[in-house]
Amino acid sequence: MSAADLPAMKTNPTFIFFSDFDGTITQKDSNDFMTDTIGFGYDLRRKGNMDTLEGKTTFRDSFKEMMDSVKKPYNECIQYLVDNIKLDPYFNVFFKWALENNVPVVVLSSGMEPIIKALLAHLVGPDAEKIQVVANNVRARPGKTINDEGGWELVYHDDSGFGHDKSLTLRPYAQLPEGQRPTMFYAGDGVSDLSAARETDLLFAKKGHDLISYCVREEIPFTVFEDWKTILDNCKEIVEGKKTVQQAAKEGHELYKAGESGVTK
Repeated sequence: MSAADLPAMKTNPTFIFFSDFDGTITQKDSNDFMTDTIGFGYDLRRKGNMDTLEGKTTFRDSFKEMMDSVKKPYNECIQYLVDNIKLDPYFNVFFKWALENNVPVVVLSSGMEPIIKALLAHLVGPDAEKIQVVANNVRARPGKTINDEGGWELVYHDDSGFGHDKSLTLRPYAQLPEGQRPTMFYAGDGVSDLSAARETDLLFAKKGHDLISYCVREEIPFTVFEDWKTILDNCKEIVEGKKTVQQAAKEGHELYKAGESGVTK
């Protein structure tokens, strides 16, 4: 695949920022929030998460069970989330900087595209249309519309055990020839980000989340972020040539070793 075929390469960027959405750009995970409050609840969701981490089930199967437990009509789900989900307080500052510096932002999510686009439009405004969203989707169940009670179901992006293998979007960018290939950043916090972590030049792993331990174990370059101000400060230094991705990754590992990453060794 050539650079001309890749959506985020239209402006010939030197850097691209890929990001998870739920719990990374937003303060709460919208899918977890729905499951906990109008689905089968926290305890069953947490059990599914642990079973996934322990290899007893796939993320694909666990997440489908979560979404199947939510019966509220889809249009009501979207409004429910618009009313309750907030952005990280610094994301819009970061996004403004990214637009000004030709750093495309691409959302890669295991969530559902209509929900993500509705939340971004509400929380970011008209410029949200400049964020490419690659995610799962929804469809009506037989004999119903998505806006009926129990009328919608999840449609996965691909056939992988993740349901949406984010590495499949990242890899064509990573394989571009030298001189065309951009430096690739990725921000994430959870299980669905594992496939993306290996494909990027620098992973921003959210403080206090198990993704950090995974990166240490698999020797994947990462640094730690608490909010998007941390991400913005690091990206500015790298884009301006004041810091390399290798230096940022070294700092992240040192935070982990010093016990300041929010996870135990």
